[in-house]
Parts: sequence; structure tokens; C-alpha cells
Amino acid sequence: MHEVPVIVVMGVTGSGKTTVGTALAEALGVEYAEGDDFHSPANVAKMAAGIPLDDADREPWLDALAAWMAERSGQGGVVACSALKRAYRDRLRASASYAFFLHLDVPRDELQRRVAARRGHFMPPGLLASQLATLEPLDPDEYGRTVDATRPHREVIRQAVAALHE
Repeated sequence: MHEVPVIVVMGVTGSGKTTVGTALAEALGVEYAEGDDFHSPANVAKMAAGIPLDDADREPWLDALAAWMAERSGQGGVVACSALKRAYRDRLRASASYAFFLHLDVPRDELQRRVAARRGHFMPPGLLASQLATLEPLDPDEYGRTVDATRPHREVIRQAVAALHE
């Protein structure tokens, strides 16, 4: 039998990670985790103040996400996580024997519109530029898929599920 992946729904703020991630987990019948919930209060406060996280800030967060993924290795799961750099994805990938990265790609102007319209989220619109500058798209050797996340969510989910079976 084919091993069930742990799927990391990745992308910058406003790309739709939570919306797509929860729908994908439901479609696959696996557990969902919101990556933001793994941040320390200090990280949340830093981002809320408009200060980008650095690699040292992200290390404990990535380790917590990696532990969640390791617990679900072989049974599957979906986690929303920006996973902006290859090094972050490598760290996560090492924790789950079968990790798949779904990169939600959205043009900058649409991201700005989405983030400006969002209410009740700690991430201010001003951090979008730093996330875009940090983002390293998936490399060809990484197990995953980049999808146009301006498409209807049902289509994004369909593409993601199809990619898992390729």
C-alpha cells in the first residue's frame, strides 16, 4: 500500500494556506494543523509589531512543526506552514518519511489585496514584502507542486490530490 503523505501547504502570508489546508485535510480524511499555532508568544508579538522573524526565531517553531509531522509519518496529515526557504523545508522533510509540499502561488497585487482585507490576524500587511523577499520556490528535486492559488479552492484541492498520485 502507498504511504500517506504529510502535506505542508506552504506560501507567504495571504496565499490561502489555512483555507486550502483545512479543505485538503477534510478531502483526504486526515488531521489538520495550523502552523501559526506553533509559534511562541514572543514570535507572535514580534510579527504583530511588524518585525520579520529571523532564522533563529523560526528554529523552535520549525522543530515543533517537525515533531507534529513525525507523529503523523505514515498516517498522513496536513499542516499550513510558510516554509519559505529550502533549508526550512529540508528540516521539515527530515521529520516525516513522506512529506509533500504544496506551494500556493499568488501574484503580489492579489496578496496585498487579501492581506489588507484580512481581519483579526496578527500578521500585519507590512510583513508581506519581507516574506516575498525570503521565499525560495520549490526546487525541481523537491517532492511537491506549485499551484495557482488564485484559482477556485476546489480546483486547487483537485490539483493537489492529483499531484499526490503522480
